[in-house]
Amino acid sequence: MICPGCAASLTGKERTGRVCARCGKRFALDPAVHGTGMHDIRIRGIAERATDHGRLKITLTQLWYLSRTHNYAWAEQDPQGVPTGIRWLVALPVAVALLLCAVLTDNVPALVTGAGGCAVLVVASALRHRPGRPPRSQIIPSEETFRQLMTGAWSTAYGRLPKGVVDDARPVPRRRSASRSRASAPSSRPTAVILCTDRVAALFLTANDIPGRLGAVLLEAAGTEETAGRSDIVAEALKELAKYRSALPVVVLHDADPLGVLLAPLIRAAQPDRVVVDAGLPVSAARGKQGVVRLARHDRFADAEQLRTVAGLSGADAEWLADGFWSPIAAVPPRLLESIVVRAVERALAAPLPGPRDAHTNGFLTWPQAPQTPGARDTGRPGAGTSKKKGPRSV
Repeated sequence: MICPGCAASLTGKERTGRVCARCGKRFALDPAVHGTGMHDIRIRGIAERATDHGRLKITLTQLWYLSRTHNYAWAEQDPQGVPTGIRWLVALPVAVALLLCAVLTDNVPALVTGAGGCAVLVVASALRHRPGRPPRSQIIPSEETFRQLMTGAWSTAYGRLPKGVVDDARPVPRRRSASRSRASAPSSRPTAVILCTDRVAALFLTANDIPGRLGAVLLEAAGTEETAGRSDIVAEALKELAKYRSALPVVVLHDADPLGVLLAPLIRAAQPDRVVVDAGLPVSAARGKQGVVRLARHDRFADAEQLRTVAGLSGADAEWLADGFWSPIAAVPPRLLESIVVRAVERALAAPLPGPRDAHTNGFLTWPQAPQTPGARDTGRPGAGTSKKKGPRSV
């Protein structure tokens, strides 16, 4: 590997204990130990680009997404075959009965029943059972592993995290110009509301005082993974928005998931006099573009029909979400996320108040093409995952 300190090419013996034998400097990561792509030079470069060379603050979770080397997601698998216990519970009594008949009878009946009993045992032994599996996903390295490396080995070698990176497991510091209240507006009369359903994205906005610079108030509507918890998010979001006058436009920033795509339409339906701009990660971008983090989980918040009729998704996008796939907006490159929020607030402020017939017109913002993460290798077929329950697949 290349020494981050002196750029010398080091053999395994020359980097024992993660100390360069040439320059004597300590480094944090060794690809041979910590996995492909886990190298100080690569991680430092990703952090520099993500923070725009120190202009932005990003969270450790955002750096983890950007530093990933592989990303897999699998659809739900239905169980196949008969469970072993049930199979033998049926097969053994039948086989025993047939073999007893073979013992108690003579000639041809004995041969037939004996062969039948043996056949039952052979068939029961040959059958296989594969249990069902819920939708699942994997990012390499895992978040826990990456966080331990950065707060442990990296901080030991360099004394702190990369410049501009903050540990979101701890309270994220605000910029000095930011308000100290939960609502991050710079004054008592904000000009817009940013409603964010992702905790990490909300921390990123707060740390960089983006709502304050835009004259907006930030409302965080993140909750639990359970369906009931997500229903509470919608109710809580509507309750919080009701505290602000209807002339105040709302920008909805959300993951590409069922809750996210339904939130803006539900707000429009509940508050038709309010301008609502959907600035969330579009499902079409999450499903079809390279370099996008794709995850999977068991999600019954809404079915495909609801996603088509209420959120206005295409059939392919609705099926993709209904199959359990989703993508976090926190994985969007920070500079791109900042520009999207700025454009969305500007659009919301310029939009006229909706009439009774056009409350639905402020739809998805057009997202630019997200760049491929340097060094990341997303294996499999990008955009796959539109067919339901057809076994494992990489997306």
